[in-house]
Amino acid sequence: MANRHTITLKPLNISIEVTHGTSLQDVLFPHGVEFPCGGRQRCTGCRVKVLDGPFPVTPEQEALLSKKELDNGWRLACSGIVTGDIEIELAQWEASVLTDNSSFAFKPKEGFGVAVDIGTTTIVGQLLNLSNGNVLAVKTALNNQAQYGADIMERINYAISTDAKVDLGIILRSQIETLLIEMVDAAGIPRDDIRTVLLVGNTVMQHFFCGFDIIPLSRVPFEPEAESYRTAKRTPAELGWKFNDSTSVVFLPSLGGFVGSDILAGIFATEIYKRNKYSCMIDLGTNGEIVIGNKERMLCASTAAGPAFEGARISMGMRASTGAISAVQQTNGMYTCSVIGGGEPRGICGSGLVDAVSVGLRQRRILSSGRFSDTAKNWKLVSPVILTQSDIRELQLAKGAIAAGITILLKRMNSSIENIANVYMAGAFGNYINRDSARDIGLLPFPTRRISPRGNTALLGAKRALFLDDIEELQHIQHRTEHISLNSHPEFMDIFAQKMTFPEF
Repeated sequence: MANRHTITLKPLNISIEVTHGTSLQDVLFPHGVEFPCGGRQRCTGCRVKVLDGPFPVTPEQEALLSKKELDNGWRLACSGIVTGDIEIELAQWEASVLTDNSSFAFKPKEGFGVAVDIGTTTIVGQLLNLSNGNVLAVKTALNNQAQYGADIMERINYAISTDAKVDLGIILRSQIETLLIEMVDAAGIPRDDIRTVLLVGNTVMQHFFCGFDIIPLSRVPFEPEAESYRTAKRTPAELGWKFNDSTSVVFLPSLGGFVGSDILAGIFATEIYKRNKYSCMIDLGTNGEIVIGNKERMLCASTAAGPAFEGARISMGMRASTGAISAVQQTNGMYTCSVIGGGEPRGICGSGLVDAVSVGLRQRRILSSGRFSDTAKNWKLVSPVILTQSDIRELQLAKGAIAAGITILLKRMNSSIENIANVYMAGAFGNYINRDSARDIGLLPFPTRRISPRGNTALLGAKRALFLDDIEELQHIQHRTEHISLNSHPEFMDIFAQKMTFPEF
């Protein structure tokens, strides 16, 4: 039929039939194409190669892609509208999503529960038998909102824009319902037996899921709705889910600003709040969260680290998926690159970026100012992946923000680096980052022996919370944690500027 066209994806050999006028952005996101700027034609993260079929060149593409790239068939997927049969080349990919296999003490309960960690990039859920703690099903997915922006501010800007075509809250709730159904079906249990669905996530994900007003998070002082600080309870009927209303749906409260319930769950999981000595928990992502404290007092803060740690806004950046350079090692003055999947590299992810800059500093390719030591405009790590001057600047902005946050919290605590007994790295990036490289670039100023990856602490904390008779213990953590707003801190910009430079080698 004239109003139906076929999209063929190579080398996947997948054919998709769509209606005339369909946006390629909606079709290609599930197949691994990233849209870091949310489809606003501001970056080249969604590049695809057109092998056959109509895909005209637009002025926006001419501004971002070279003539050689355009002549070779490269296009920006976000600007593509299907007007005929088209064949597109995609690199095969596979992204790992961090789950949790930790064991913990619990008080048995009846029925089944589901813990869900809603991240900006990924979503992971686990279904548990509450009588014995066994995990019966696990489901992971890339957050479907990501096609409308790689980071939370892009999503907020999209949501409040008059041009927004979809409701990001509906997208999120629908995706989580789908994951729940998949887990229940995989476990072979009736939906009515699900006693509790407990969710955690950053403040923005909480607002989208619960239907809170997102506008306050779009402007100074970035203070969320008052409801954000209370446990949100919803019925399946209110969410439009096909589950019995005897199922309790609970979203844990935020701690302040952009510090969400994922961090509350992380504190619960690491038990920082029970320790005599000071500990630090850091979750590195597009929004970096930091907690420092002990059983007497805890401080938390968030800082807009930018998406560099997740590969976005980097010239050849990508998620930690097949084809990404994930590590760079120096040996006898030379360096080697490790590629996820072992094949040809097609980009670099956050951990590889940190390693590369560390090696560059040690080899004097990169100065402490962040400039290349010679007149080169880029550094070819391994063909075709290059590191540009702007890539290094993006990392400096990200690491400077985190380092400044750590400095301010320590100062507010009247403490110092030496007094921090343990540093817990939460989340996927923290799980894979090379601690020595992070110290080399000045991101983590702590002795490496004190730094340990703790995996998905948000999911672990959510699972533990399923077994609580009430959330009094979590409220106790919340009430003893003081949020420090870095964006309004009088010393932040000065400290941030100081921390942007790299250590001397």
